[in-house]
Amino acid sequence: MTSLPPIEQFRSSAGARIYRIPVEAFPQFIAYCYLIFDAGPITLVDTGSGYGSSNDHLLAGIQAVRDDFGEAFELRDIQRILVTHGHIDHFGGVAFMVEQTGAQVGIHPIDRRVLTAYEERVIVATKDLRVYLERAGVKPELRGALMEMYGFSKKHVRSVPVGITLNENAPLDGMRFYHVPGHCPGQVAIQLGDVFISADHILSRTTPHQAPESITHYTGLGHYLESLAKVRLIGGIRVALGGHEDPIYDVYARIEDMFASHQRKLGRVVDIIRAADEPITISDISKAMYPDKTGYEILMALEEVGAHVEYLYEHGEISVRNLDEVEREDNPALRYCVG
Repeated sequence: MTSLPPIEQFRSSAGARIYRIPVEAFPQFIAYCYLIFDAGPITLVDTGSGYGSSNDHLLAGIQAVRDDFGEAFELRDIQRILVTHGHIDHFGGVAFMVEQTGAQVGIHPIDRRVLTAYEERVIVATKDLRVYLERAGVKPELRGALMEMYGFSKKHVRSVPVGITLNENAPLDGMRFYHVPGHCPGQVAIQLGDVFISADHILSRTTPHQAPESITHYTGLGHYLESLAKVRLIGGIRVALGGHEDPIYDVYARIEDMFASHQRKLGRVVDIIRAADEPITISDISKAMYPDKTGYEILMALEEVGAHVEYLYEHGEISVRNLDEVEREDNPALRYCVG
């Protein structure tokens, strides 16, 4: 059994009390939900995955906020559930929590259909991913295994209505929202005074996963780097609270670290392509860059490499060399070289 980190309380300069509640979103993978007081009605930010013990952990965390921190409220007093982005480890428990609380749900408009038309979104996203894996040069037998893993954890989720739209030009009870796409199309960060809920846009130790925009619009490394630059211009952030990992007490230094990390990855991709004897696929690059990945991590690596390849291609650093094959066939693997 995974040992959960303790619940932590943060107080913002705007007077809000923010409780950081850990859940095990997937085996050995911790995500954080946030319960907010004194920023309008009691608000829950993110709900975990709804998978395994995630819902139980969230309910136990909410109970602990009452018992251990002395907050006097009932579960039905939670009137709003705000979802920072449409990834299942952050919204998979929404339907369950709506049943428990009767709360209204809010999300950025670009991710709205992930909640309101979940079943449709899974079908479309699955098809787009399959096309990408073919173009990346992944062998058919591995493609099938990766697609099966991709769909496994999504079967327990169902659609929910959305009643609140999170927009930059519409603050809500002292909460200001920033659209920061890249990691996810509708990713938002939430500012409450000097506290910044960065969700999965900025994490303390790892650089958030990237996928190419060829799979889903408003993802891609270009959008992500632009969003990092956007947050860099926001003044007065004392602490950033991510969807995973630790609180960040120097978010501006962390942003510079993340810019540098992606520059290193871009350089590594170029080096791998240049060193190859012939033009190579994203699958080839991924195997060279992440040789020890297994299981679902293979898919994550293929998407991460694809995002960096896409960025280099869009900026004229690399090119596709098998154009005759691309013109002749329906969806062949793309083969890249430098220049």
